[in-house]
Formats: sequence, C-alpha cells, structure tokens
Amino acid sequence: MTILSADEAPFGLLSRPDYAAALQQLREASRAYYGGESGLLDDAAYDRLRQSVLAWEAEHPDEVAQDSPTGLVGDGAAPVGDIAHTTRLLSLDNVFDPDGLVAWGASLQRRLGREPAGGFTVEPKMDGAAVAARYRDGRLERIVTRGDGTHGEDVSHVIGTIEGLPERLPLPATFEVRGEVLFTQQQFETANEVRTAHGAQVFANPRNGTAGTLRAKDRPYRLAMTFWAYGAVELDGVALAPSGATHAETLAAVARAGVATTADTPAGLHVVATLAQAQRKVDEIAALRPGLPFGIDGVVIKANDAAEQAAAGFGSRFPYWAIAFKLPAVERQTVLRDVVWEVGRTGVLAPTAVLDPVDLDGSTVTRATLHNPADIRRRDLHLGDTVTVYKAGDIIPRVQAAVTSLRPDGAREVPLPTVCPQCGGEINKDQERWRCAKGTACALPALIEYAAGRDMLDIDGLGKTYVRALIESGDVTDVADLFTLTEEQLATASGSAKRGAKLAEQIAAAKSRPLSRIFCSLGVLGTGRSMSRRIAAYFGTMDAIRQADAERMQEVDGIGGEKAPVIVEQVASLAAVIDKLVAAGVNMREPQQPEATREGPLAGRTVVVTGKMSGPLAGAGRSEVNALIEKAGGTAGSSVNSKTTDLVCAPSASGKPSSKAVKATELGVTVLTPEDFAELVADYMADS
Repeated sequence: MTILSADEAPFGLLSRPDYAAALQQLREASRAYYGGESGLLDDAAYDRLRQSVLAWEAEHPDEVAQDSPTGLVGDGAAPVGDIAHTTRLLSLDNVFDPDGLVAWGASLQRRLGREPAGGFTVEPKMDGAAVAARYRDGRLERIVTRGDGTHGEDVSHVIGTIEGLPERLPLPATFEVRGEVLFTQQQFETANEVRTAHGAQVFANPRNGTAGTLRAKDRPYRLAMTFWAYGAVELDGVALAPSGATHAETLAAVARAGVATTADTPAGLHVVATLAQAQRKVDEIAALRPGLPFGIDGVVIKANDAAEQAAAGFGSRFPYWAIAFKLPAVERQTVLRDVVWEVGRTGVLAPTAVLDPVDLDGSTVTRATLHNPADIRRRDLHLGDTVTVYKAGDIIPRVQAAVTSLRPDGAREVPLPTVCPQCGGEINKDQERWRCAKGTACALPALIEYAAGRDMLDIDGLGKTYVRALIESGDVTDVADLFTLTEEQLATASGSAKRGAKLAEQIAAAKSRPLSRIFCSLGVLGTGRSMSRRIAAYFGTMDAIRQADAERMQEVDGIGGEKAPVIVEQVASLAAVIDKLVAAGVNMREPQQPEATREGPLAGRTVVVTGKMSGPLAGAGRSEVNALIEKAGGTAGSSVNSKTTDLVCAPSASGKPSSKAVKATELGVTVLTPEDFAELVADYMADS
C-alpha cells in the first residue's frame, strides 16, 4: 500500500468510487493503528483521511455505506475480545482549532438547553491504548482493552508491569478505573533495547509498541509501561466516590485509592469555569508538550458536572460532554533516501538522514538525526524505507524506526562507512559513537570555524571558504596558527588585500579575549561556552587549568566524575597547541570579578534565558546573555527547575507562552522580559 502524506490524503472526495477507496484505506489504516502494527498512515494523514470520509458522508447521507466504520468505536478495527465492559468504553470526538472548540461548546449548550454551569476539566490526551482495570478489595484482578466499546480483550497477563496501576492498593477498594497505558520515552527506548537483544524488530513508535505489548502473551521478556487514569465507574454496585461527584472529584478519589491519574502528570488536571479559560489551558499544555516524558496527541476538555454529563448523553462512538482538542503532529512518516556522514569538530562521525520533505510541527523537515552506527542497525534502517520521524518543539527531528510493512523490494541496509568520510583514514570503533582515528586533526576545518565564532574568538569574517583556503595552503594546522598569520597569508586566502588587513585586525584583537573564550576555542570535549566560563573563573589562569588533576577538576560546578578525567586528558593532549598560543602572546588569564560584582543584583539567583532577545539586548545570543548573568553575580541555568529563580523570556509572536514560561509560572519563578532584565543589569552591560 502506498503511503500518503497528510497533504496527499484525500480531503474533498468527488465521487462514490473515491469514497469507497477512502473507506478501504481507512479500514486498513485503522486495523494497523489499533492492532499494534506499524501504521500505514501517520497520525496527520489518518486524521485527514477520516475527516474527508466524514465530510463526504455528511454531504451524501443517502449514500453512506452500511459497513462504514466512522460510527464505530475504534473505527470498528480494534480487536474485540469476549470480555464485556461494565459500561461502554467509548472514544472521543475531535476538534482541531479554537473555532472547533467553540462549536463543540455551542453543541453542548443546545443539548443541555442552557449554558453549562458546572465548569470544565482540561487534561492531557495521552497517546497510548485505552484500558479498563478492575480492582476488587484492593487487588487488581483484570485489565481489558477498549475493543469495540462494549467488549474488549483480557490482557491481565501484563499485571505487574505497569507503573501507576499497582497490583495491590493501600485501601481495600472495589472499582473499575479507566485510562491510558503507554510507554514513556525512556521506557520506549529501553523496550527497543530489550527487543533488539532478543532479536525482535524495534517498535515504530510508542503507541504501536504499547498496543502490541498489551496483546503479546508469549514473549520471553516483559516490558515496563505506565498508566494514567482519566475516569472510573462503579463495580459490583460499590461506589468509590460520593453520588454526583464531579469528574475532578472522581479522579481525586481514584488517586486516594492509590492509582495514578492525569492530575499526577506534569501537564495536570485543571478545572476552569469557561471554554475560553479551557482554551488557554489547552495552549499551556501544548507548550509543555516538548518537555513531557511521554507523548500526547491532544488535550481533553470535559464537562465537570456529573448531572450535566448525564443530560448531554452519549452517541454511538463518543460522549457528547467531552471533546479531544488534537494538537499538530510531532510524528510523521516519510521516505529515507540517503544517509550522509559528517565529521564534527571533535572527530565524531555523525550520520544524518536525508528524507523526502514532510511537514512536521509547523516546519518542513528534510533531514533528521540518526545518532550513531549502532543506532542505525538497532532500528533496522534500509534506504528507501518509510520511516517514522519524531519532533517535539524545537528538538532536532530524529528517525525512530522503519515501517517494515512498507519496505520496497530490493531495499538495502544503510551502508556504514569503512573509512573516515572526511580524510579517508581509519575509524576508531571502540565506542558506539565512531570517531576518526586522527581525532580533532581530521575535523580541523570545523574546529577552526568553531573557534573563530562570535562566542569564542569572534574573528568576524573568517568563514568556511577562507578557513579551508588557509588549511589547504598549510598555513593553519591548529587553532594557535591563527595568531601567527600574516596579512599577506590572509589576503591570499581571502582574495583581497583589504579583507586580509581586516582579518589581521580581528585576529590581533582576539589575542586579548578572556581566558574562558580562548579555552572554549580549543574545542575540549565535554565543554562549551558556559562550562568554559566556569573552568576559567575557577582556575583563573591556563597554567592552573593545565596543572589540575581529575579530582581538582571536579570542584568546578557541573563537572562530575565521568567528565573530569576526559577534560584533563584533553587539556594534556593540547599541550603543544597551548604552548604555541602562549608564544603568540595570546591572553591566558580570566579577568577576576571585583567583590562588588560577586554581590551584584543577581547574587544568589539562578537565571534561565529563552527566546529571542529584544530592547537593549536585541541581537545578543544566549551565550552573551549567560555571560552577563554571571558578571552580575548570578548563575546561568539551562532549564527551568526548582533551583531557578528567574526566567528571561521574550513574548512569542503567537502570544502563546513557551514551555519554559508555563513551567516557570507553575513553579513561581519570576518571569522577566528582556527589557526588564536589561534594566536590572544595566551597570554590567557595557563590558559584556
């Protein structure tokens, strides 16, 4: 079957044959979706296909096929089984934008005959598999899949493998809890490692892996999963929550009994009074999505009041009192055309997947990371494969797995390099991440370009073309050679006496950069701009850094037992380069901050920076702002957590808060605009 992108999936079906073909494709895709197989369509294409079928059926009600799956739970494709549900376990209807949510609200109001008065709940829509779990006297007796909504499969063999769904509760409670079983991202990676070790194919994505794992009874291994409850019903006539309890109160009772609920997730369960407030919560949860430890494909809004739920009622496939607000896809399928290998500044061989263009989370993706050769083999990737590509927020897209059912005839395994793609020399294969045996010497162009960058030596105008010319001429063999170049050599490399003179001025100015920048330009493994600042500030001089052993290096904030010996070894290996820098008159000291600075306006505060700077800081990069934070006595952080005191965050163009801003608000962290922050540290900006 040919894969369709979301744009290719039919939207306006024109004829009865088009409709019949779309129905057949929908059935096949649904069977794969709910059966735990590699999907024939990704989520975006599946949703679009389903919408097109629904739209055609709405326009041609007299021609709807009797066996159309659109009115069935799980499109009638989910394995049914023979276990009757206590009450129907239905799907949710979807909306895709704020207008759709408003329309759903109007529909709910018509069903109630008035405006809802009991408020709404807002919670994440986990991307896993729905199940019903039955507890009697505090013991988990049975787990049943959703199936067709009235009957499901008994999957009780997974009892004991699901976090959040304990085998025994601290209370002797009897009830049926309903929710979503899924793989967290960490559990998914572990599951694929286990499967690879047992000679099994890796899962294409966490959702398919979950569905397959729930149904598998004869595997020689067990895989850990996670459960979050989104509802509960009475079992054996025993009430868990008081009569008339709201949705939020019911989940609170489930949590007290010892089962994890959506309220326990990082996204939380929120009770709001209006749909406008619900929309704001949808936006906030969407912003949190990149940092969540599990996948979500939407946000669920429900009428909170039990009486209003009963009055709104149920359809054949979904309740009328709840709706799923679907979020843009962060996982798509496309075709792997090639794999290119590049050598980084530290000599690491980095594979990159070349893909057919696909729209993913608002951008067109043509390349994705593949990590390392072992990862490529673990994921069983072939050129020409249809692959799932995953991206969340601003994370670099990555290839998750091949959809083997769509593998073309003659597809061949992704070839791995036998020699270094940069220099043709030997490859060091001692670790999963292969390196050129020459190390940084092989990656000299990348290292020199890195060293000349704005955050390091800041040699303006020394770009890729001139760097390669200097290396090919033999004038530059390491970073230190930059400081011995003559105007004539620079003029030859740049093709202009004027440009040569300008570059010479820039290089002369670079000699007086602070030690932190000089050290960073060396490209020491395990260090970047922030870590280089910490090392330089702690030791003060290059001599002190060179004399430090691993134990002393660990005294620097952020350097642990694993990283310290690597840094020490790297510094020792660069002895000849450092000696040449000293001989060239390059600064080897870090300016010491005066006591007044150490007690500056940010003393004792940990500040995180995100987004594009504006106002007095317009054009400043994150490294520059982090340096300013440290000059003002603070500590620059990279992520918002319990230690963060301030977040410098520019408002987004869309008006929606970033994930860091949402988390900062939840933690009570002070959020500053770039202008507010600039005013706070104005006395330190002149020297930044």
